[in-house]
Amino acid sequence: MMDSQETNVGRQFSRHEILLTGGSGFLGKVVLGLLLDRFPEVSHIHFLSRPSRDFSAEDRFEKDILASPALAPVVESHGREALRKKITVWAGDVSKPQFGLSARALERMRGRAGVIINCAGRVDFLPPVDESFSSNVDGAEHAVEVAKWLGAALLHVSTAFVSGKSDGLIEETEPILGYYPRRRGPNDRSFDAQEEIAHCREQIRRIKESSNGGGKSTREQAKRLIALGERRAEHWGWVNTYTYAKSLGEQVIAAETGIRCAIVRPAIVESALRFPFPGWIEGGRTAAPLVLMALGGMKAWPVRRDMPLEIVPVDLVAAAILTVAALLLDGRNAPVYHLATADVNPIHLGTLVRWLESEAQKRQRAEGGRKPAAGWFDRQKRVRFVSVEQARARRAHLARRVHRLQSILEKYHKASVPLPGKKALANWSMALRTLELQAKFREQTLDQYLPFILHNRYIFECENIRAGYERIASGDRERLPWDPQDIAWKDYWIHNQVPGIERWVQPDAVKEWAFRI
Repeated sequence: MMDSQETNVGRQFSRHEILLTGGSGFLGKVVLGLLLDRFPEVSHIHFLSRPSRDFSAEDRFEKDILASPALAPVVESHGREALRKKITVWAGDVSKPQFGLSARALERMRGRAGVIINCAGRVDFLPPVDESFSSNVDGAEHAVEVAKWLGAALLHVSTAFVSGKSDGLIEETEPILGYYPRRRGPNDRSFDAQEEIAHCREQIRRIKESSNGGGKSTREQAKRLIALGERRAEHWGWVNTYTYAKSLGEQVIAAETGIRCAIVRPAIVESALRFPFPGWIEGGRTAAPLVLMALGGMKAWPVRRDMPLEIVPVDLVAAAILTVAALLLDGRNAPVYHLATADVNPIHLGTLVRWLESEAQKRQRAEGGRKPAAGWFDRQKRVRFVSVEQARARRAHLARRVHRLQSILEKYHKASVPLPGKKALANWSMALRTLELQAKFREQTLDQYLPFILHNRYIFECENIRAGYERIASGDRERLPWDPQDIAWKDYWIHNQVPGIERWVQPDAVKEWAFRI
């Protein structure tokens, strides 16, 4: 029987203050902007901001948040001063006990902040495990601590990929406590999150002590910490350190019975569909590297053509988070919410790669037929779907051809007799070196994405968010649309995703690639 009671989102936000963490991230900015834009009646927002060496928490908020393109439409329509009256910025850090908040801050919020929206988290796939723990495990522990202190509910943003290595429909009803991807049924008690956390922390401590005492470099220590995270994730069946740490954080929260909580699990969060404007995206940890490789002329793709890519626009995720926050405040929430699209509107990888290939060819024609650098050494003219082994063999073949040409150019460069075109040959040599390094980085990047484009066919059940929308007022559904079934994927990728990545991500991605190379 349908519940006749409706949750009025605006009324809940006008009655309860909100503590937002992770508001400086890609998703957090959109959550903040959407909240301020759609609910000017919001009582008050407490914004956790981590000071840096050069900027105070307030300075960072002004510089990185209010001045961000994600907030620009909101600032313009509502006015900077009016928005600032709604927001208190507190210096803090989720990796520290009680978020590093001062006693004054905690007392100010106690009994007034009704919900913590915890968007904070380290999203790198394979960072040093201590850094991933700092945000994703320690941060979860401290979120519980602060929620209990304030008497607030907790909305914790995780990831749908805590499911680990999997194939098929991932249900929202899977128990959180004791979960690990290789679990052999409900009676399997092999995994205990607290024991795993303690074990991993002890290994981290030993690595740091041995590195400090043995004169090993910080870089060597980081490599060992990266390897530790990979080993622990692989041992239990998670695809990387990020999903391993996120699952541990979920289990920390689920084990706490003294707070009201909801866990929200987005799939891969991508560029905005509508808010703050179509195509807004930030950071290169989404599907951006795949898009840039496709536009750069990549032809051999180790993907499953029939596999849906589980992505979701950032503004839909933000709208769902605010919906769940209101339901949580009203005591009408489900424990877990998947936020994804493939269960109602899948976009298959084979189709997507073809669209991107067509876009790349269109741009090449617009540039007078100029080939990407790799095109001069790769005879393949059209996209092919290949195995991992075939893709690596093709890249090795390309590397051999580049090396042979480099050897020839090196002989000309060393010639004692002046040769015509020597400057041009030097430029060619530099271009070949760049091509070689980019090919290596491509391979490393693809290796990180293989769990999501080849090895595991994910489809996340999203029944709870659909049911949640039925529980809120109809006007709130218009303010906070959740409509993945209506996304026209080709239009979204060509007119939102690709231009957004080129404008907002590509400059930073190029810098990062150069640094890694």
